[in-house]
Amino acid sequence: MRIFEIVLLVLIFINTVSAIITVFRKPRSIASVLAWLLTLVLIPVLGFILYAFVGRGLTNRKELFGKTDVEKDELKDIRRSISQDNHLVNNENIEADNLNLQSLIHYFSNMDGAPLAKRNELKLFTDGQEKFAALLEDIRQAKDTVHVEYYAFFDDRIGNKLLKALTEKAKEGLEVRVIYDPWGANSKPKWFDSFKAAGGEVAAFITSKNLVLKTRLNYHLHRKVVIIDGEIGWTGGFNVGDQYLEMTEKFGYWRDTHLRMKGSGVRSLQEIFIMDWNASISDKSRKLPYSGIYFPEIDQDCPGTSAVQVVADGPDSSFDIIKGGFIRMILAAKKSVWIQTPYFIPDDSMVTALLVAAHSGIDVKVMIPNKPDHPFIYRATQYHANYMHRLGIKIYQYDGLDNRGGFMHAKTMVVDDEICTIGSTNQDTRSYSLNFEDNVFIYDPDFAAQLGKVFTEDMKNCILLTDEIIKKQSLWLRFKQSFSRLLSPIL
Repeated sequence: MRIFEIVLLVLIFINTVSAIITVFRKPRSIASVLAWLLTLVLIPVLGFILYAFVGRGLTNRKELFGKTDVEKDELKDIRRSISQDNHLVNNENIEADNLNLQSLIHYFSNMDGAPLAKRNELKLFTDGQEKFAALLEDIRQAKDTVHVEYYAFFDDRIGNKLLKALTEKAKEGLEVRVIYDPWGANSKPKWFDSFKAAGGEVAAFITSKNLVLKTRLNYHLHRKVVIIDGEIGWTGGFNVGDQYLEMTEKFGYWRDTHLRMKGSGVRSLQEIFIMDWNASISDKSRKLPYSGIYFPEIDQDCPGTSAVQVVADGPDSSFDIIKGGFIRMILAAKKSVWIQTPYFIPDDSMVTALLVAAHSGIDVKVMIPNKPDHPFIYRATQYHANYMHRLGIKIYQYDGLDNRGGFMHAKTMVVDDEICTIGSTNQDTRSYSLNFEDNVFIYDPDFAAQLGKVFTEDMKNCILLTDEIIKKQSLWLRFKQSFSRLLSPIL
């Protein structure tokens, strides 16, 4: 027995030392360090297997996302053309002496190289049926190229309808390409066979289900981007699947937010797609240039005057760029900060920003779902909702449309009814640091006010979190919330 105890102590010591060495090998947040130490120490062997697949860094990011000198020059030309196009519209909201607004614009320009694009026509979609009807019509009208990338692209009714539309355009001789994340849906590579036979091209994003040959399982393509003829761009929260069109009983009415954009900002969306495509394909002869038909001359007759910055972020960046933009918006608020997110697991910096705003007299509202799509993550969301409520932030739980139930999946923020953002980024560590995301930051008070009205209408279908609701939560539920919160940095 004595020998067994000695061996056990030695194994525990080796496991603990190995855990410390493993976790501290790369820079990461204190919260992430503690969460991984907890996992590796308390779950020997299995914890290290889990870490091997989802905990390691993206060590080959320069190889995957690096650009040649030619590509860098092409990108400079694209961004220069956007700046030149800005002279064609006088946007008083941007030209005004607004230091907070100017600092946000400079921040994205410095951190991501994102150019300010002043001439855009924007249309907001909050209903899946309407969004996909308009998207399919745009695809039917395409003349040269259709580029599509989604986190979840399901083999179901709407998935097959969209794939059929893309296949028809490929048969017509258009360049049609699809990027998808293999972990985002139930679709298999062979599902795209008829599309590829018609001339379409498909690439699984850098994270593959091949556990040995590909990079990391923890880094997902969470973007939802479509670019048509280099002139029309779509992005936001909707994936491709029946559940997003209220075709499944589990979620009821799916409340999401998507953006259709026509104008100079579409060039930035195209830039993101080409970067992801070139990183995902194994045959480098299929790489796309940042030029040619993918970046046509900007339509001089475009009536739009909305100014935007399209920002990409992910583990290929050494800084959480989009999260930094959120914080800058929150701290610049004078009246209100309204946030919609399906997952509310903010890190310490976001918690601090929200509390500073709320305690400065700013009206801070956060809208989350009233039901889970991922139970473990939802419990962590509940924990943070309870915590932030106690500190004075209003938490609204979306309960669905009419009597149909529903799920809140929108990822938006509106500040002072003056600036807003729509994109794929949730308010959680995964979106801040681990996923490949994109957001459109919109500097247009009219559009921001429109998004604010949508928030106000959604409040009618919400339950305001109260002390009484929290008191009714069982001890078991509170335990699950606390436990989920401990591991939230690595969810």
